[in-house]
Amino acid sequence: MDFTFSPEQDALRDAVRGFLAAQAPGGYVRAMADDEAGITPGMWGRIAELGWPGLLVPEEHGGLGLGLGLVDMVVVLEEMGRVPFPGPFFSSAVLATLAASRLGVADLLPALASGTVRGTVALEEQGHGDPVTRIRTRARRRGPDWLLTGHKPIVLDGHTSDWALVVARTEEGLGTFLLQAPGAEPVPALDPTRKVARLVLDGRRAVPVGPGGDHTALWRRVVDDAAVMLCAELVGASERSWELAVEYARHRVQFGRPIASFQAIKHKAVDMLHRVELARVGVHYAAWASDADDPARERAAAMAKGYVAEAAVHVSGEDIQIHGGVGFTWDCDAHLFYKRAKMNDALLGYQGFQRHRLADLILDPV
Repeated sequence: MDFTFSPEQDALRDAVRGFLAAQAPGGYVRAMADDEAGITPGMWGRIAELGWPGLLVPEEHGGLGLGLGLVDMVVVLEEMGRVPFPGPFFSSAVLATLAASRLGVADLLPALASGTVRGTVALEEQGHGDPVTRIRTRARRRGPDWLLTGHKPIVLDGHTSDWALVVARTEEGLGTFLLQAPGAEPVPALDPTRKVARLVLDGRRAVPVGPGGDHTALWRRVVDDAAVMLCAELVGASERSWELAVEYARHRVQFGRPIASFQAIKHKAVDMLHRVELARVGVHYAAWASDADDPARERAAAMAKGYVAEAAVHVSGEDIQIHGGVGFTWDCDAHLFYKRAKMNDALLGYQGFQRHRLADLILDPV
């Protein structure tokens, strides 16, 4: 099976890399780390003009209609991971768009595709294990209204999004509710380039959306696909971490010679590259499996999130070690990639849960 990208996808990669090199240098990333919104209106406007927010939206709903879905988005997110790019692209153009598509809420898609509106998803709750089964937020009907009660401690860009899809429990199982202007409270996060907000729901009115019945299976699919996209970011972040480490090792002289000539550094660099390439293969396969609805899709997603997050933490950590004392400073980019890796690991099912889940998928006879 040929997993190489098409000429169109290679052209997309070149366009994304060129744009980010020109428009999102290190100074911009650091400035946005201290900015509450995490992105400037001008930057979001340029991204919208390029059509990237519509990459996962079907053509009939205003999307680009390139036809390969997650595989196309892998190209974009790998390049964004190499920056690492700040702002709400993942929360709106990936997570919210995947959710709206799977739930069949087509009227939300055109504005998402054009970038004129930004959405997010309020899913994550306190606890460990499966992010879908640990939801405790409740939705209760009071006359013609639905009222939400609960706590969503991690809502990506929840303080700047125009709306949020809130996942809550109903008498039928999991339901989905559209909350306009969520107005969540921004909170500090490990990764300063990925903005997080806390949403406290104390009888907030919201509108139920999506098909009738239990949405658990739909949300499992959304979480899987979005987790694979987080992994695509981490492939780019890991690759760039490895490049920075190798470049530094070639130029840093110790005891009269470049540290790249030391066997310990060589071993680190080779082990880092090994993990980067395995992570890349796993992400590409998982994205293809989802687009093709392959029977191995769920296993592929669990393998990708379980391995790639661990690999990215290791590679970005080794980048810091190879840089030595300077690797722990703010001026060195190494910490940005490490923080992105640690945070992506915690989102949408951390690596330990994914390994446990994969074991169940393999060994469970049912």
